[in-house]
Amino acid sequence: MAWAALVAALLLPSPAHAAAPESPAVSYSNPLVNQRADPHIFKHTDGFYYYTATVPEYDRIILRRATTIQGLSAAPETVIWTKHASGEMGAHIWAPEIHFIDGKWYVYFAAGRTDDVWKIRMYVLESSAANPLTGGWIEKGRIATPMDSFSLDATTFVVNGARYLSWAQQDPKISNNSNIYIARLANPWTITGTPVRLSMPTYGWETVGYKVNEGPAVIQRGGKVFMTYSASATDSNYCLGMLTASASANLLDPAAWSKSPMPVFASNAATGQYGPGHNSFTTSEDGKSDVLVYHDRNYKDISGDPLNDPNRRTRVQKVYWNADGTPNFGIPVADGATPQRLSSYNYPGHYLRHWDYRAKLEANVTNLADSQFRTVSGLAGSGTVSLESANFPGHYLRARNGEVWVDRNDGSTAFADGASFYRRPGLADAAGVSFEAYRFPGQYLRHYGFLLHVQPVAGTLASQDATFYQQ
Repeated sequence: MAWAALVAALLLPSPAHAAAPESPAVSYSNPLVNQRADPHIFKHTDGFYYYTATVPEYDRIILRRATTIQGLSAAPETVIWTKHASGEMGAHIWAPEIHFIDGKWYVYFAAGRTDDVWKIRMYVLESSAANPLTGGWIEKGRIATPMDSFSLDATTFVVNGARYLSWAQQDPKISNNSNIYIARLANPWTITGTPVRLSMPTYGWETVGYKVNEGPAVIQRGGKVFMTYSASATDSNYCLGMLTASASANLLDPAAWSKSPMPVFASNAATGQYGPGHNSFTTSEDGKSDVLVYHDRNYKDISGDPLNDPNRRTRVQKVYWNADGTPNFGIPVADGATPQRLSSYNYPGHYLRHWDYRAKLEANVTNLADSQFRTVSGLAGSGTVSLESANFPGHYLRARNGEVWVDRNDGSTAFADGASFYRRPGLADAAGVSFEAYRFPGQYLRHYGFLLHVQPVAGTLASQDATFYQQ
């Protein structure tokens, strides 16, 4: 061993062996459902996921159910309600959400009038059937708010036993298209008390095309309440912002909430995803991972009004959590299999990432996509796999003179060979994974001095260095 490398190794902190991750990798394929916008997925205690979304015709409310999130893709679709032929609830049937409250099913949605399609208000349906796809639905009517104005995107959630409603609404006294409001609920279709405004579109990224804050969605963790919302026009400028409050605070006090100054989820040209927004949250099949549900398009340029473009697609990907307890949504990943992270067996909290295209091991990687890789069929074939960068599609982990880099595939046999690995059970823990180099039998992807190499593995430490967990 070279003297410099020996000194560096001696100065490294002693590793503590990691346990298998509490939140293991999930595997989904995008898009989940084509031509379905404003998606909402509810995981029920009966073992089914229930799915609803806006259809391009804006004329009906649909439901699907399946025992897995991916299963929703091919699940039969049932129309549970159709717009009225005249008058109220007769146009622009938008953004349905399904919730199970006190033993009954409720669907929240927005609708306009046949004689005034932009007179959009919020409405509620109720069903007492065990299976909401086959049961009957009762119209509970409009959710009344103090301002009788454009309102939509109702969602409901519970914090410390109190049930809230949050929604988007236009204040006639303000020149914004919509703001975010919150109120307590007396029952699933009736607010109580005075609603308060939580957010207005003021940042540049919230006011492109239109001045919009809409589509609130809530996720809770670690004593914090995180409310995402959508901003700007529904084209490629559409994006997610986020509000944060302590779960122990008075959520009806606007001062209890802080707004992130930048979008937390936005278009990404590299992955070909544009206008991600109007999200909801669910959990993975094993209950160990949070999942972001949203829509976007796979092209940027739209002819005419984006609301007339039918090609918003439902997509899903895992939510990760930063060391400070905040959610990290990363970027809207490329179509196809969702990427994963690889965490170190012997350096807990350290992830394989790229930096200036060099592969390394690092803790607290807040630029999430740098540490996400998609496992695909090996470029060299022969039962191998290759690891494709999430934020540099077409770039792969590749061994170069014993070092590991993220390089663009040049189509050569030499590249394919250097970027292909055999996936093996973890050398230090069979619950993990190790990657044996296709070109160099007996050599594995491992970290050394926190940089990634392909090296022979002999001994306990080397086996630990070459073992990772998929997250």
